[in-house]
Parts: sequence; C-alpha cells; structure tokens
Amino acid sequence: MTMFPKHTCRPPGNVSRILFHNTSLWRLDDIWTLFPTGREDYVVVQLEDGEVWELTRCYRFRRDNNSSLNYDYDGHKSGFSCLDGFIYDKSKWDNTVVTQWDLVCNREWFAKLIQPTFMFGVLLGALVFGYLSDRVGRRPVLWSTSIGMHVFGVAVAFTSDYYSFMLARFLLAVVASGYLVVAFVYVTEFIGMKARTWASIQIHSFFAIGTMVVALTGYLFRTWWIYQIILSTVTLPFVLCCWMIPETPFWLLSEGRYKEAQIVVDKMAKWNRTSTCKLSELLSLDLYGAVGDKPSEVKKYNLLDLFYDWNIGTRTLIVWLVWFTGCLGFYCFSLNSVNLGGNEYLNLFLMGAVEIPAYIFICVGMDVVGRRNVLLFSLISGALFCGVIMVIPKGYYIWSVVATMAGKFAIGSAFGLIYLYTAELYPTMIRTQAVGSGSVVCRVGSIIAPFCVYLSSVWLFMPQLLTGTLAFVSGLLTLKLPETLGKPLTTTWEEAIKLDEEKDGS
Repeated sequence: MTMFPKHTCRPPGNVSRILFHNTSLWRLDDIWTLFPTGREDYVVVQLEDGEVWELTRCYRFRRDNNSSLNYDYDGHKSGFSCLDGFIYDKSKWDNTVVTQWDLVCNREWFAKLIQPTFMFGVLLGALVFGYLSDRVGRRPVLWSTSIGMHVFGVAVAFTSDYYSFMLARFLLAVVASGYLVVAFVYVTEFIGMKARTWASIQIHSFFAIGTMVVALTGYLFRTWWIYQIILSTVTLPFVLCCWMIPETPFWLLSEGRYKEAQIVVDKMAKWNRTSTCKLSELLSLDLYGAVGDKPSEVKKYNLLDLFYDWNIGTRTLIVWLVWFTGCLGFYCFSLNSVNLGGNEYLNLFLMGAVEIPAYIFICVGMDVVGRRNVLLFSLISGALFCGVIMVIPKGYYIWSVVATMAGKFAIGSAFGLIYLYTAELYPTMIRTQAVGSGSVVCRVGSIIAPFCVYLSSVWLFMPQLLTGTLAFVSGLLTLKLPETLGKPLTTTWEEAIKLDEEKDGS
C-alpha cells in the first residue's frame, strides 16, 4: 500500500525521443529496467517542440542548447520542480498510496508518517478498549470493534485525499487493536485449563495465516484500494453473527451478575453434551437472593492497579519489558528479512509461514516444561541468534538468512507466548487491561523498530546488538515471574499474589 516505486519527473510536454546513458528509447515506460534503485541518475528527453530536458527523481532541468541530443552536457541549464507531477514504474504496483497522492521527494515524509500513525492508533486502541472491556464486558466490545473494522476498512479504500485516508486508517487501527486484545482475553476466559494453551496460542497462528493472505492478496491485486476492500470483506461474516456470542462467565462473576453467569455455564454444558455445574455450590452463593437478582457494587479498576503491591508492580514491569522486547525484535527481524532480495510478496508470505511452527513449538513446550521456561528459552535463544548474525562473515549469505529466520522463530515464540502468560498472571477484573497495557508497550516497540533498523547505517549490526541485549536482559528477568502451568485463572488479587508465594515456596 505504501511502497515506493521508481519514479522520475514528468516532462512538460510530449516526448519524441529518450536517452539514458548510451541507450536510446522511444517510451519512458521502457527506462525502468535500466533505472538504478539506490543511485541518483537522470534521463534525457527531447520534446516534440525540440526542447531538451534532463529528468531526475525530484527535479528537471532544461538545457539552453538544443542543437544536439547527448547524455553528457556541460552547458547552461535551468532547474525546475516537478510541477507536472511524476511518472512511476508500474511493473510491480499499478497504484499505491504513494503514487495516488505523489508522496515522494519533499512530500515523502507524508508517506513515512502512515505506519507510525497506524501504530499509534493500535497503541491507543489497546489502551481504550482494554479498559472498556473490563468496564462494560467482552461481548459489547467485540461486537463494536468488529463492526468498526469493516466500516473503517472499507472507508479507507474510498478516501479522496491523504488526510481523510490517514484519519480513516487511524480509526481502523484503533478498533482493530481493541478487537485483537479483547478477542484474546475472550478465548482465554472461555477455555478450560486443558485446552487453554492451544486455543490461546493458535489465535496467533491465524494472525500468521492472515499475513500470508495479505501477501497473496497483494500479489493478485496491485491497486491499493481494491486490495483494501478485499481485505476488509474478511470481517463481514463475523459482523453478521457476532451478536450470537455470549458474555464470558468470568467477567459476569467479577461484576456480581451470578444468575447470568449460571445461564452461560448451562449453555456451555448443553453445547458440550455434559452435565452443568452449579455456581451457587462452587462459590457458596445465593443466586436467587438479592445478590443474584441485581449486580452488586463492584470496585472499578484502572491501570494503577497493575501496581497493586511491590510484587505485582515488579511483575508488571517485567511483563512490559518482555512485550516491548518481543515486538521490537519481531519487527526488526521482519524489516531486515525483506531486504534479503527476491520477490517481496514471497518474502512476506514466508514471514507469516515461519511463525506457525514457532507457535506449535510453544504450545508443546508450554504444557511440558511450563510458560516461564519456554519464555526464558525463547528470549535467550533470540539473543544468541542475534550474536550469531553479528559474527557471520559478510559473504556467507545463506548462513545469514538461516540465522535471521532462526532469530525470528525464537522472538516470534516469545511474542506469541506473552499474550497467554500475561492473561494468566492477572485476576479477571484487571486481565484485559493487563493485556491491553502490554499491547500498548508492544506498539511502542513497533513504532521504534523502523528507527532501530535505520541505525544499521551507523553500524551494520546495531539492530541485532540492541535486540539481542534486550532479549538477554528480559530472559534473565523472566526468572522472577511465577509459573502458571496447570493452575486455574485467578479471579482475585489474593489468588494472583499467591502465585508468587508458590514460586518462592518451590
């Protein structure tokens, strides 16, 4: 969508002849196979009125002497800006946002704002909808955000100018982020301990499949607004049926709505063809008394409660660091990998494909050796592969690719695991805000990642050094987190604090 194709200034008239170095051409569209990607160069054109112009990427020069058409010219020439627009290479992309609004040269920074603005929307959405989900429930937020994704996704495709495009895409980022955070918590609270790991982690597998679908869609449809509409229609089936999903019993219980929670549990038992359980017996409640008839007064929680006491506060800071490290490393590896050469769409497809075995690995490992140990192994392995990349000689291209993909596998494992681990470390009334705040910190990492990659101009391996150092430190600090394998989701602060006591006791 925001790719920068090769381009040059459009001449101020009809072209009769074109000269590029020693090659003579008749059509400007034929120069792109010869035009360099990273080096500044120019094209000489002769117009039908006899004028000779030199065309560069951002400027054009009119030669005062039109007596001969030579590539090299030492005479006087007058410089002009690209008032007639630009000519773009359409061999890869028919139309992008960049070519739609000429976001090149002195307007290039408008294009570079698109991704950071989107990520800021993701950051804001995780924060806002994480809070709303804990206040009004998982179901209303899932419903509203799924509708918002479809509406704003289609709206992006029909924007007529850059500013409306940025606004629509920002709102799309806000609701999409809220949907992702709440959907993960929703699945986590509905699945029992036996299948919680696989169900929660495989949400990320669908995210990886989505990346592959994006690559395939981009390959088949090279016009950005068609591409956007097609991807937005994916949300339509859920919009039509999201009203059918119930609220989670965990949230209903945290709000004191015990009768509604019992109804949901009964439906779950009927769907699974098993006997139901009575919440009144499990929790020693009177569902038909005053408490069961109307919601009790329940304390409302906010982000400051993530620092409930010293142990919980330390836990929160460590979890946030792991979120930041996982996201920064994930995007640093991804941004570097697209520079491996070859087909851009194939590279993006492989970036999604490599995540699937990573999620299978953590699903198996988490149920065998525990969440904390797999997270520790993934982070330390990621740091190790960053070090390996730094010592591989420059000419060993294949080994660099293998080490990069292995690093992406390790960091991707940690990135996928931290979602479930965070949800298990906090009680129900603050769980979505915990995951949402982690996602906020995560998006800070995704905003910084491109700038981290730019540091390779200072030293080639600066991105790997930063990512590896953070991964190593995060891995060591993970040892201070409690293990949650085989334990039910906590519903109170006392149960959450008890996790640390059990860790110290073991």
